[in-house]
Amino acid sequence: MKRREFVRALGLGGVAGLAGADALAAEIARPPELPGRDLPCGPPIEPYGPLVDSYGPLIDPRGPLVDDSVRLVVLHTNDTHSRMDPFPPDGPFAGLGGAARRATLIRRVREANEHVLLLDSGDIFQGTPYFNFFGGELEFRAMTAMGYDVATLGNHDFDNGVEGLARMLPEAGFDFVSANYDVSASSLAERVQPWTVREFGGVRVGIFGLGIAFEKLVLASLHRGVEYTDPFAAARASCQELRNQGCALVICLSHLGYEYADPSRPSDLSLAEAVPDIDLVLGGHTHTFLDQPDTFDQGQTGFTLVNQVGWGGMRLGRIDVTFDASGGANNHATAGYEIDDRLD
Repeated sequence: MKRREFVRALGLGGVAGLAGADALAAEIARPPELPGRDLPCGPPIEPYGPLVDSYGPLIDPRGPLVDDSVRLVVLHTNDTHSRMDPFPPDGPFAGLGGAARRATLIRRVREANEHVLLLDSGDIFQGTPYFNFFGGELEFRAMTAMGYDVATLGNHDFDNGVEGLARMLPEAGFDFVSANYDVSASSLAERVQPWTVREFGGVRVGIFGLGIAFEKLVLASLHRGVEYTDPFAAARASCQELRNQGCALVICLSHLGYEYADPSRPSDLSLAEAVPDIDLVLGGHTHTFLDQPDTFDQGQTGFTLVNQVGWGGMRLGRIDVTFDASGGANNHATAGYEIDDRLD
C-alpha cells in the first residue's frame, strides 16, 4: 500500500504532504553502527526454519514447526515517534520506515499465521509535524488500522499533557497497560489498566506495562494525576496476578530503557534479572537496535528474552513462541524485519 493511500484511508488525507521533522535530537542519536539494509536481525532457532525477510517472495513467513500445539507470533515496535512517512533520502536512515509499509508487512505475517499478537512499547507521539498538527490522532488511527492489540505509555506520550492524551484515546482501538503508573486520579483511569490477558488456541497470555520515571523527562504539569511507582514491585505483582490467572506466557511492555551506566536505574536488563517470571521484555525509550534479543535461562518457561527494535518504525520485531499440548511454552525463535522500499 502506498503511504499516501494509507493516510487517506485514515480520513486525514490532507496531511499526506507534510515533511518529517526531527524534534528529538537530544534523545535520538545515530547508533554506533547502523545495520545494513539487508540485515536479517539474526538467524532463527531450529526447528522453526527461516523466519526472516518474510515480505516479498524470498521466504515463506510461516516456517516449519514440529511437535507444537499452538504457535504464537509476537510482533512489536517501540518509539515510533509519529514517523508516518519513510525517512528522507538524504539522512542516516535514508528511506527506512513508513507506516504504510509496516501495515503491509503486518498483514502478510497475519495471512501466514493463525495467532499473531501486535504490541508497542511506548513513545508513539512526538517527532514530526503530524503530531504537532493532529496531537496523536493520526498515529492512533494508523495503529488501529494495523490491528495493534496492546501498547504501553512512554514519556513523550504525555507531551500534550494527560488531558491531551485522553482526548486522543477514543481514536485508539487497542488497549493500554501500565502497572507502575497510578492513573486512578486522572482521566486515563478508564483506559489504562495494569495488565490485560489474551487467549490464543486455549493458551492464556498476560501483558503488562512499565513506564519510566517522570523526573527530568516530563513536567509535573503534564502528568498531573498520574504517579510513577516502583517498576520492579509492579512487575512482581503483575507476574503473580497473571500466573494466578493461568497465563502460560507473561509479556512486559517496558519503557524503562535498555541499559544504563548507573546500575541503580531501572532498565530492561535489570528488570529481567530482578523479575525472572517475565518471559518477554519488549523495551523502548533508549532507541536501542538489537540484532538479537538478550536471553536469560530462567523462570517458569525456562527463558526470558529482552528485545528492542530501535526507533522511528524502521524495524518490526518478531518472537515466535510455541506451546505443547498441555499449554506450556516449549520453544521460541526470533527474527526481525527492516522496513524499507521492498514493501512499497
